[in-house]
Amino acid sequence: LTCTAEHLFNLKFAAKELNRNSKKCDKEEKAEKAKIKKAIQKGNMEVARIHAENAIRQKNQAINFLRMSARVDAVAARVQTAVTMGKVTKSMAGVVKSMDATLKSMNLEKISALMDKFEHQFETLDVQTQQMEDTMSNTTTLTTPQ
Repeated sequence: LTCTAEHLFNLKFAAKELNRNSKKCDKEEKAEKAKIKKAIQKGNMEVARIHAENAIRQKNQAINFLRMSARVDAVAARVQTAVTMGKVTKSMAGVVKSMDATLKSMNLEKISALMDKFEHQFETLDVQTQQMEDTMSNTTTLTTPQ
């Protein structure tokens, strides 16, 4: 589980790094556009053309970094879901084992406490599932072309 948590952290970190690179490319593109204007004002069309090619390349790189960031983020969300589901499944297994023993004893107080615990586990699962669904829909929105 700690290995998976480490992988999850690395995925999230990679997504942020890709996003930063995208923003850096956006800044470079703007700088190249400013250089285009200066070259045109000086009447140097060849230099303006070179800066235009650089601006286009930076724009494409920014889009590629952003696309990759969204894809890595989506994978991270799926890993998070798997980790969460794994934890919940283990918790549920423990509760079910407790239920077997408690139901055999027919102690109503224990059965009631166990039911409370079981319901709490399901509420936690619902909240975590909703968070994962929200994250996945946001991520999917980012990767879907307009």
